[in-house]
Amino acid sequence: MLQDLIGAADLVVSLLPSPLHYLVAEACINAGVHLVTASYCTDELKDMHDRAAEKGITILNEVGLDPGIDHLLAMECFDEVHQAGGKVESFISFCGGLPAPECSDNALRYKFSWNPRGVLLNTLGTAAYIQNGQIVQIAGGQLMRETRSLDFLPGFALEGFPNRDSTKYAKLYGIENESHTVLRGTLRFQGFADTIQGLLLLGLMDPNPHPALHPKGPEITWRQLVCTLLGVVDPSIFYENLKTRVAACVGTERVSAIESLGLLEEDPVLKLGTPLDSLSHFLSRKLFIENGERDLVVLRHEVAILWPDGKRELRAINLVEYGEIDGHSAMAKAVGFPAAIASKMILDGEIQQKGCILPLTPDIYRPILSRLRSEGLRAKEQSCWV
Repeated sequence: MLQDLIGAADLVVSLLPSPLHYLVAEACINAGVHLVTASYCTDELKDMHDRAAEKGITILNEVGLDPGIDHLLAMECFDEVHQAGGKVESFISFCGGLPAPECSDNALRYKFSWNPRGVLLNTLGTAAYIQNGQIVQIAGGQLMRETRSLDFLPGFALEGFPNRDSTKYAKLYGIENESHTVLRGTLRFQGFADTIQGLLLLGLMDPNPHPALHPKGPEITWRQLVCTLLGVVDPSIFYENLKTRVAACVGTERVSAIESLGLLEEDPVLKLGTPLDSLSHFLSRKLFIENGERDLVVLRHEVAILWPDGKRELRAINLVEYGEIDGHSAMAKAVGFPAAIASKMILDGEIQQKGCILPLTPDIYRPILSRLRSEGLRAKEQSCWV
């Protein structure tokens, strides 16, 4: 069915979960059809470069928000600096999709505007970045301990943590021989990381199968599951005693967050095999942008520049976009517009590169940025000498 659908198209836009893109790409190569994704370019997709080029098709990845608009704004800045003889000494970038502040009234300070499992899984991964010329590696499960407070928008209580492997972008951005710091990170409201740490300590973020969550096993409630994870034999334990056991595991200050999410209630668990999958489903039904609410996208680049005369400039690029109440979300616009614009450019022959590519060259990023601005997605720049 997939091959038939793709065979009848001129171009495919895949917004599926990232691990499925290679299946779509395989079908696109077989049919000689272009492909656009808003996800990271995986090793499987990179391995398809030569075959796609031989077929004369374009597979354009990382053309959403993050990755996507972040690349476009970074490359516009870097190319301008290089053309004027400057050097990019440091690049620090944070991006996040958030609920609008008035809608962030829960323990995670978050509501899901994209794949819930991906949001939670992202907090468990490894990360790497370059700090003062040294590569910093963060092991899986340790990301939330690397969270830093961010005050570039003083009206927001924001925090950020490193996102995946930032080191490879030094070369992709063409700044590997001049930048001592390259960091790409994820933005959240303050309180997110601390609550995630509580969920981690309880075992609710475990991506491995748990016997209590086998789909064909006996029914279980969230309270019973927490008791099981804590090793509490009697699930009828008094509520206050259970809270004491939870506090001993996650810390007293995190108990109210666990409680407010409903994880100590007698609500039934939809058993999806693993704690992570079961929790993802539960939270996605609990923490979503409701009617009358709106979301928010914040993107921040900080670029330290050394000019030929020895002066140093610190340039800040901010993109802040709110969603429309009962209309398009900020996430939908920030991911959908660049993907749509890039798709039309391929169909119109504006993008001539073949194979598996990224939107890092002027012939791609300049027209997309120009058209995003005409759609109202505009970043603001501030600059100071340091």
